[in-house]
Amino acid sequence: MRILGIDPGLRRTGFGVIQVSGTRLAYITSGAIVVPTNQPLSLRLKVILDHVREVVQATKPTVSVLEKVFVNTNPTTTLLLGQARGAAMCALADCDLEVYEYTALQIKKAVVGNGHAAKEQVQHMVQHLLKLSGLPSEDSADALASAICHAHTHPLTHRIKESGTLAATSELRLRAGRILG
Repeated sequence: MRILGIDPGLRRTGFGVIQVSGTRLAYITSGAIVVPTNQPLSLRLKVILDHVREVVQATKPTVSVLEKVFVNTNPTTTLLLGQARGAAMCALADCDLEVYEYTALQIKKAVVGNGHAAKEQVQHMVQHLLKLSGLPSEDSADALASAICHAHTHPLTHRIKESGTLAATSELRLRAGRILG
C-alpha cells in the first residue's frame, strides 16, 4: 500500500508519501505546496487543487489521508482551513483515490503515543520511524504522520469491519446505562 498524507493549509499544504509492506514503512517523498498569499482565495485554492493532482500523478499512491479540521477559537480561520482541505479532497477524489480522515489527536497518538504531542515531537518520531537522515519540515512531518497513522490504524479497523464486530456493536444503542437492541 502506498499512502499519500496531506496536511492542508492556505499558506503551505504539506504532503508525504510512504510505502507500506507488512509492518515496514518506507519513505518515498515529501514536501510542501507553497500557496501565494497575494492572490484571491479562488486562485489559492486552485493552486492546492492543481498541485495535489500533480503529486498524485507523480507518486501513484493507492490511498490518501487528510487531517480532519478542528474548530479553533477563530471561526474565520477554521472556515478558510476547511476550504483548503476541500480543495485537496476534491483533487484526491478527482484522481479516484479513497480518502481516509483522522483528527490531529488520532495522528499524534498513533505516531508519538501522546495525542497532545508538540510539533517537534512529531517531527522527531517521523524522522525515527521512517529512518530519515534529517528532520522533516513541520508541514511534511504532519503529512507523513497522517500517512503513518493510517498505516498503523487501517489494518486493524479493516479486520474488525470484515469480521462484522464493528457492524454488530454499531447497531447497539445505549440509553440510561442500558444497551438496547
